[in-house]
Amino acid sequence: MKNILVPIGTSENAHETLQYAVDFATEFDSNIYVMEVFSVSASASSLANIREKLDESTKEHIKGVIDKVDARNINIKIATYNGDIVDGLKDIDRDLGIDLIILAPRSNDIREEYYLGNTSGKIVKQTDIPTLIVPKGTVFKPFKTILTAFKSGVLKQKSILNPLVEIKKKFESKVSLLFVKTPGYTKEDLKINMSLMGLSSELTQSENPSTYLGVLQHFEAKHPDLLCVFRRKRGFFKKLWERNTILKSEFYAPVPVLVLSVKKD
Repeated sequence: MKNILVPIGTSENAHETLQYAVDFATEFDSNIYVMEVFSVSASASSLANIREKLDESTKEHIKGVIDKVDARNINIKIATYNGDIVDGLKDIDRDLGIDLIILAPRSNDIREEYYLGNTSGKIVKQTDIPTLIVPKGTVFKPFKTILTAFKSGVLKQKSILNPLVEIKKKFESKVSLLFVKTPGYTKEDLKINMSLMGLSSELTQSENPSTYLGVLQHFEAKHPDLLCVFRRKRGFFKKLWERNTILKSEFYAPVPVLVLSVKKD
């Protein structure tokens, strides 16, 4: 994982997420790009120095967050973007090649009833970049046990698993697979990708109305340090797909969640 991006919102706890990212990046000798977006309309940008001043103000805010963390010799760079955060992420990914996004569940939303706020939800659901969602106040520790949950064993690209492969190799993690048979599954879904099978030490099968309910049923028994799921339109976030925000009553994980993107699903 060469390049890790950390979107910084207005939360007073933003430095905690950045510190987690720094500690994680230290294990992989990764670069960190800290990003914040701002928006200047066409009419406003015609006013003298408005855009430049906002850009500078944004950079000063990011520097303030960086000053609160122990950088541990990690190369932390600043990236700002004028416009929508998803567009900004895609542009930065095209320019640099982002291997992982690390973010808090609620980057800009302080309402406690939400697991994913609008900004963090847009990042998870509208990009193809692997994302690690880190609960507020979480201190980094090596992942010894990983629960990987899915409703279809089909993976069209082996590279989808790269972040999980690297994490398993680095920490010698035990990976448990949870195959959740949901209503309407097909014979093709039952054929589990061999690369995915090769990562695991055990496979559990479950029948539930949704992948999430399958995770709820088996989470305590597996007691994972990391939950890994796949981002696909008929996958883990299926019923939550229409909007960006996700209530804690709909989904909540007390451990980091690694979301791997399945393209062309």
